[in-house]
Amino acid sequence: MQRIALAGTALFLSSFGTASAHVPGAAEAGLAAGFAHPLLGLDHVLAMVAVGLWASQLGGRALWLVPASFVAVMGLGAALGTAVALPAVELGIVGSVLVLGVLVASAARLPAAAGAALVAVFALF
Repeated sequence: MQRIALAGTALFLSSFGTASAHVPGAAEAGLAAGFAHPLLGLDHVLAMVAVGLWASQLGGRALWLVPASFVAVMGLGAALGTAVALPAVELGIVGSVLVLGVLVASAARLPAAAGAALVAVFALF
């Protein structure tokens, strides 16, 4: 029952509108706002918490490999985002929250490398 509640909560929270921080020329533009946004945007926080929950469910090497790959590729995605306009960023974040929520709720088991690769794709957003 808790897994269904977690998945339902993730779906509900991800249904909110897109954040204006990903729009070029947003009022909150700036280095400090760019660093703070992943920590203040609910969609980003949900994705990061889901990565940690799933990594703890996987255990073993995945406990550090999955979150480490997420953080490393998130930095790459931030650098890439400053160079080019990435399409459908918010849609990618919402999709990652949904998929990660399902993985956590179903306690899906993947090898550590596959889990790290999957969250790396999500981290680009």
